[in-house]
Amino acid sequence: MVARIYRPARTAMQSGKGKTKEWLFTYEPAEPKSIDPLMGYTSSGDMNAQIRLTFDSKEQAIEYAERNAIPFRVEEEHVSVRPRVSYSDNFKYERLQPWTH
Repeated sequence: MVARIYRPARTAMQSGKGKTKEWLFTYEPAEPKSIDPLMGYTSSGDMNAQIRLTFDSKEQAIEYAERNAIPFRVEEEHVSVRPRVSYSDNFKYERLQPWTH
């Protein structure tokens, strides 16, 4: 029963950084999910899959796991770097692709 400590990435439907500032503590699935043949619902007998704790920092989450003797794995966050783009770059003489209408 290994826990994951990670910082979630923003969803594809987000343009901002909402709900990406806190660290999450979740358990790895102990058994695969199964599909109910009658209704088609997805279910699992793994009760730890419902646990989802939030922490303000990675250190707090690690401290919680160590205090409760829970084996954990830390996934470092992926920082996206946006390139600096200037509007005047559209009209440069050395532009790689020609600018046309």
